[in-house]
Amino acid sequence: MKFGNLFKKRLIFIFPLILSACTTVNPATGSRDFTPFMSPAKERSLGREAHPGILEQNGGVYSDARVNQYVNDLGQRLVASSELSDYPFTFTVLDTPLVNAFALPGGYVYVTRGIMSMVGSESALASVIGHEIGHVTARHSAKRYNNQMFTGLGAALFGAVTGSNGITNSINQGAQLYLMGYSRNQEYQSDELGIRYSSRAGYDPYASADMLRSLDAEHKLQLVLAERAGEGEKSDFFSTHPNTQDRVSRAFNAATKTQIAQSSRDRRQGLYFNILDGMMWGDDPKQGVINGRDFIHPTMKLKFTAPEKYTLQNTSDTVLARGTGEAEGSIVLFAGASKKDMTIKQYGEKVWQAYKIENTMEDIQDIQINNMNATTGSTTMVINKQNYIVRLVAIEHSGESAYHFLMLTPQSKFQALSEGLQRMSYSFNKISQAEANNIKGRKIRIATAQPGDTVESIAKYMAFDDYKVERFIALNGLSQGQTLSAGQRLKLIVMED
Repeated sequence: MKFGNLFKKRLIFIFPLILSACTTVNPATGSRDFTPFMSPAKERSLGREAHPGILEQNGGVYSDARVNQYVNDLGQRLVASSELSDYPFTFTVLDTPLVNAFALPGGYVYVTRGIMSMVGSESALASVIGHEIGHVTARHSAKRYNNQMFTGLGAALFGAVTGSNGITNSINQGAQLYLMGYSRNQEYQSDELGIRYSSRAGYDPYASADMLRSLDAEHKLQLVLAERAGEGEKSDFFSTHPNTQDRVSRAFNAATKTQIAQSSRDRRQGLYFNILDGMMWGDDPKQGVINGRDFIHPTMKLKFTAPEKYTLQNTSDTVLARGTGEAEGSIVLFAGASKKDMTIKQYGEKVWQAYKIENTMEDIQDIQINNMNATTGSTTMVINKQNYIVRLVAIEHSGESAYHFLMLTPQSKFQALSEGLQRMSYSFNKISQAEANNIKGRKIRIATAQPGDTVESIAKYMAFDDYKVERFIALNGLSQGQTLSAGQRLKLIVMED
């Protein structure tokens, strides 16, 4: 989370209707593409326009030039094996712990350092990147855009949740329009294309199925850590890449059709692990750190705790707390901005206007939170055909800065959730420089198993207070009870020096 972006002018992409028909045979899929609203030239233009917004919303480009060059070289090698070998693809590693990969129209392909930490070899990463190249060569974004223009759809992430255009625009998610809603068949098709491209480029095609199994295991672990085991909520990767029970088997079958024998190709794990060694893992302390339900920011010198049944996500300029289980449908946005020459009440009013909330803020009260001036107000409004209580709590952190919580709570759940949300507001507090200095990030280190080593003997070095073994198994794509071999290289998460 960065400071002070709330009042920046938001860019709104206007998509003009292109009325000239565009029906061509796609060389990647062999099918006819009917995309009257999205020509290839328009795809490149829209991808180029959306690229800066993707960087802003996802932590920017990861700072290690060596990692970026490695991913670009791998991506270009895969492009050379595709039907669009002369197409100008751009590959970017995003500086975010979110486990995800996605593509924009025009050949803009992104992988996060979060997903790089989870895949176990260069072949596995090739399957991820090849899949995204497949979305581009199959023109899936163009087809979805075309359908949206016909149906009037295309709400961004929070528009789908809240149904409020004002709030949606103010929480502008930009190119999320292209990242949601791939159909099951499009996912299958991109899996097959990714396997086609990676196998042509010399990689093990069976790594794709193993990669999907590994990401699913990590997702299930995260649900356990969030005390939501058994829930069906999608992870970051599966939110943009819908998962189905037979997707792994389909990927395996696609690999067998290449007629490449299993285990006949080196997955290039050694080279890949050399690239991973030392990579940042999890939150960058400079952007604030999430630890369970706690958020703490050493630079801004603040902290707060989300209620039970809420999960936190740190974006470039907002921390999102999203309710699950009994709290599902409730959303909290935490952000901040400069309040120079404004009272906290004036700051609160400006925030309310910035979110474009149509109703007037009512029941405004001046309060104190941990010896800091604060103000709060609320309204009741209909969002997505459901009554919501919308409450703002704005807090003066210093003479120059202020922060706020914007809470959207279904009215039917407000009584049950209001106490926890109030506790969250009152948990907001400053931290000392000594506390800030103690906040350190984590990184990946590659360890080599020695004779007699076990999962438990190595997992004890994982830099976590709980679930060390479970985290180690998921990180390395191992199975329960698996025996380690002397010389086997394994990923560990350790504290930064």
